[in-house]
Amino acid sequence: MRPTNEYDVLIIIPAFNEGWIIGSLVHEVKMAYPPCDILVVNDASEDNTEIEALATHSCNVLSLPVNLGIGGAVQAGFKYANNHGYKFAIQLDGDGQHIPAFIPRLLRLLELDRSDVVIGTRFSRKKYASSFRSTYFRRQGIRLFRLISYMLAGMRISDCTSGFRAYNRKAIEFLSDNYPSDYPEPEAIILLGKNKFRVKEVSVMMRDRKGGTSSITNHGWFYMIKVILAMFMASIRPKVYDHD
Repeated sequence: MRPTNEYDVLIIIPAFNEGWIIGSLVHEVKMAYPPCDILVVNDASEDNTEIEALATHSCNVLSLPVNLGIGGAVQAGFKYANNHGYKFAIQLDGDGQHIPAFIPRLLRLLELDRSDVVIGTRFSRKKYASSFRSTYFRRQGIRLFRLISYMLAGMRISDCTSGFRAYNRKAIEFLSDNYPSDYPEPEAIILLGKNKFRVKEVSVMMRDRKGGTSSITNHGWFYMIKVILAMFMASIRPKVYDHD
């Protein structure tokens, strides 16, 4: 039995020390897409993230006893979605960068059964992405990840590091057991491609980061080398999903 309403869509929001914004983000999600359930995965935050999320009375909160990082927090959300039988799941960052108004745009390809996973991209030439500006170093890193994902998985994904994603039931089941823990967004693309999932992108608009800083910016080439190695390791993992 589901703990909330009988909706088909679960919004998964991983959050670590996002008490300053999580309440307003939950309200924005509910206003943008009322027919959804919302799960805030509180990744052992040291601030009032749990309190602020619960105060909205519009979401469930899964509080982890120890900090698992973004990969572990998102996988916990997938396990919740899988165990409660949701048809679709949306992954949405807890820092306010992703705009909930674009949730229906991501869901549309899933509802039409034209894709198993839909990624919101900041780098399309379409009008929705035209306002996004990133640093030169970040753009170069994403271009490199784009090339590697094509080499290893045969997929042309323009925004490998985007955490704004939608998943159908098959993808939820797969990722609940196989979601990467270290650098999940680029690694997941390799795993999904290797296991023959259909992955498409749609153009979205994103806000500038409101809090914290990007891992790419913080750790530079060290981060990029580790991500590339993780992508190669993901590519040599055996195929584990049977679509039949």
